Amino acid sequence: MAAARFSELFRVSRAAVIAMVHVRALPGTPLAHHNVGDLVKRARREAEIYVEAGVDAILVENMFDLPYVKGDQLGPEVVACMTRVCHEVRCVTPPHLPCGVQVLAGGNQAAIAIAQASNFQFVRAEGFVFGHVGDEGLTEACAGPLLRYRRAVGAEEVLVLADIKKKHCAHAMTGDVTIGETAGAAQFFLADGVVVTGAATGAEADTEELQEVLESVDLPVLVGSGVTRDNVHTYIRAHGLIVGSHFKEGGRWTGEVEPERVRQFTELVKRLREQVKD
Repeated sequence: MAAARFSELFRVSRAAVIAMVHVRALPGTPLAHHNVGDLVKRARREAEIYVEAGVDAILVENMFDLPYVKGDQLGPEVVACMTRVCHEVRCVTPPHLPCGVQVLAGGNQAAIAIAQASNFQFVRAEGFVFGHVGDEGLTEACAGPLLRYRRAVGAEEVLVLADIKKKHCAHAMTGDVTIGETAGAAQFFLADGVVVTGAATGAEADTEELQEVLESVDLPVLVGSGVTRDNVHTYIRAHGLIVGSHFKEGGRWTGEVEPERVRQFTELVKRLREQVKD
């Protein structure tokens, strides 16, 4: 069911290219030095580059809001500004192109609200099942409250793609739970898809872990970090590829999006898809 919804929305069964729009630091955060109009202009331009290059979806994230705070500490200015940015991104993307949002760190209910207000189709959620310790401190599982909130606000059509054993976190508390078992718990708790990552932003995901998850669940499985033109062939059986750093100057998430890097990557993925049989 979830895999069918994903394929219908993203219009491909494998390796949907989901390009990251990393929004510059929002007002009130330590690195903020742009007004909202500048944030919107930059985000719109990145989205336009991705659309022209033929990506399959766009994911908007407040990546520059360092240091991150946990979801219950987010101020209303974050939700307001991210909603404005996401609305503007939606205005420059075709109606058929799926768009999603992630609010760091673990601002999953905020992401649902932003997605619904901006006509976005999915969110990337942290801490969906099992607790872990991240840069921001202890994160507790949120599946129950999050899906109840989604139901309460009438946003059931917004897909929840859940990180498992996520990057920038210690998982010692769940060291006796395999990544496959974690994915199974996310499926049991009604996630619409799961995301496998490396240890940090830009770090490659473990291909053996990816295979374990693919074999453990009947859900869309996405790779959420470290995908590049050089290694994408090893991830081609994943349902989705979330790519940010590789599309930027020097392969760094802080750089500017390079249109040619995006175009070359999307063209390669299309060729690889044709070589893979389900």
